[in-house]
Amino acid sequence: MSALLLPTPPAEANEPMLRSDTDMVQSRKTALRLDKIGLPSALLLFGALAFLPFATAKANRIVPGVANSFTASLPSGTGAVLLAILVALAALGAVRLGPTLRVGVALAGLVTLLLAIGIAPGVLAAPENPYARVSPASGFWTALCAFALLFTDALTRLRPGPVLRLVLLAAILFVIGALLATGHFDGLSVMREYAVRAGTFWSEGARHLALAFGSMAVSVALGVPFAVLAWRMEALRAPALAVLNVVQTVPSIALFGLLIVPLGWVALHVPGASALGIRGIGAAPALVALVFYSLLPVVANTLAGLAAVPDAARDAATGLGMTRRQRLLGVELPLALPVILAGIRIVLVQNIGLATVAALIGGGGFGVFVFQGLGQNATDLVLLGALPTVALAFASATVLDAAIDFASISPKGTAP
Repeated sequence: MSALLLPTPPAEANEPMLRSDTDMVQSRKTALRLDKIGLPSALLLFGALAFLPFATAKANRIVPGVANSFTASLPSGTGAVLLAILVALAALGAVRLGPTLRVGVALAGLVTLLLAIGIAPGVLAAPENPYARVSPASGFWTALCAFALLFTDALTRLRPGPVLRLVLLAAILFVIGALLATGHFDGLSVMREYAVRAGTFWSEGARHLALAFGSMAVSVALGVPFAVLAWRMEALRAPALAVLNVVQTVPSIALFGLLIVPLGWVALHVPGASALGIRGIGAAPALVALVFYSLLPVVANTLAGLAAVPDAARDAATGLGMTRRQRLLGVELPLALPVILAGIRIVLVQNIGLATVAALIGGGGFGVFVFQGLGQNATDLVLLGALPTVALAFASATVLDAAIDFASISPKGTAP
């Protein structure tokens, strides 16, 4: 009888099966756990769609407008579909997902919002009133911020390489450019303002780029050699950084004003200065002020980059018979390049924003539209100058971040 009894397997034999079942249950629970960033973003989106106006309709560009909810701003069928998509995307963003899927959810939400706001003018603007204006309201901007937060958080978790970041930037710019090219946003008030000022917009945009990138180029041309000199002469470092720190503390509009008198004197008393564009007001004081503001990040980061070069690298270069100049150009500056590029990134993003203030002293740029809009109480005219400034700063920061990553990778694929 006992020979017919099967031996009882030891308890350890059942442990793998029990563990696998437990792990499966735990993985399912983990997959449905709420996300610490996604949940507040989803709640912010739900609140924006439910309680805040999505679009504002005005009889003209100056009078107060009438706020409209998301569903009231869109055709009934289209509005219901787009609302369902946004709610579903927000629900997906509220739970823990893989970073790649989260990026897709955030991008889909951003595209859906852009599609929705482009449709709103066809519903809210009266066809018989050519002066009617439709603008995005607080609900749109809040929802946009919610999906932008999801997108930023997903990118942080995904940790994309420089190539992927550039591809994502190109994809975002392509989608926005395609929507602009198709006329999807033409009914919005900001695009109406652009249609009236298209020629001025591009000329002021070119001046804005010239101020931002020109001041960056001059600051790099002056700051990097000066930082190398300060690195060689230790007694020069502390006084130089102290002076540059003082310049950095002066408010931008005050510095612009302080430069009006000396540059005006130069224009009057130095032959040929006025012909070169040097005047008390205009682009000259704006460019000089932006260069002053840019020197501290460039000099400080160059010094930090040179200080971070390993002594072993310097010793190896000296052992190979390199001169001080060869060691500087062939070893020290290449190894310090990621830190120097980080300073240039700070300078460029900072100057893109500060160039807006230059419009107050006749420097031009996108700030012309910002201050005109403030003076006329025209919010959409302000947006005409603010939106391209933000987009330009975001794109520049992304490109330079990628450049920093490329510079940080050695030919063998490892950090130097």
